[in-house]
Amino acid sequence: MSGHSHFSTIKHKKAATDAKRSKIFSKVSRLISMAVKEKGPSVETNSKLKLAIEQAKKANMPSDNIERAVKKGSGDTEGEILEEVVFEAYGPGGIAIIIEGITDNKNRTLGDIKQILAKNNGKLVAEGAIKWMFERKGILEIDSSALSEEKEEIEMKTIEAGAEDVFWKEDLLEINTKPENLEEVKNNLEKENLPISSAFLGWIAKEEISTGEKEEESNQKLFEELDENDSVQEIYSNIKLL
Repeated sequence: MSGHSHFSTIKHKKAATDAKRSKIFSKVSRLISMAVKEKGPSVETNSKLKLAIEQAKKANMPSDNIERAVKKGSGDTEGEILEEVVFEAYGPGGIAIIIEGITDNKNRTLGDIKQILAKNNGKLVAEGAIKWMFERKGILEIDSSALSEEKEEIEMKTIEAGAEDVFWKEDLLEINTKPENLEEVKNNLEKENLPISSAFLGWIAKEEISTGEKEEESNQKLFEELDENDSVQEIYSNIKLL
């Protein structure tokens, strides 16, 4: 397996503009509220909430914003009712795409996603038409510039921590786990003083497909336009990057 193509939407980005930072805060707030709605407001018993709050802190999200998101998820404040959505699509060059989101209006979000796809030579498909091409995995990311040890030594630590696969990318070390082992592996890596920048459940393509340079550029544009939608949280594809 050669890794996966994951367009990161709400992970901390260096030197983010105020507008971009506001959008990241909005997305993370929804992630926190949805986690609270699902399994309650305690980080001790809600690992999804714990990861979402850690993500918010890494993005320098103010604690007041975090508290408001928790209260919204608990139903302590009036406002939007959130639900998770997953869309499956084909992109330029026939690549498969999974789009995860959190929305307060599923029909509006569906219309928005359809419009973005159509504009960028993509196409929405029926539920299940794409997902079989992917596997659900725990995914951890580490900023490789923050690592001082040799690659072999770090890889050995990740394997001993319970990881299934390790992939070195341009500026990231990506670690894959079984979904149920994500929190355990994360804790084991932190005990080894490896700085986890993000940890989440995601989708990994069973096989990646190659496209031409033109199609790769078109898909990148599609991913960026999808990312601009407030409801979109994560974007996964089976494109093999050149």
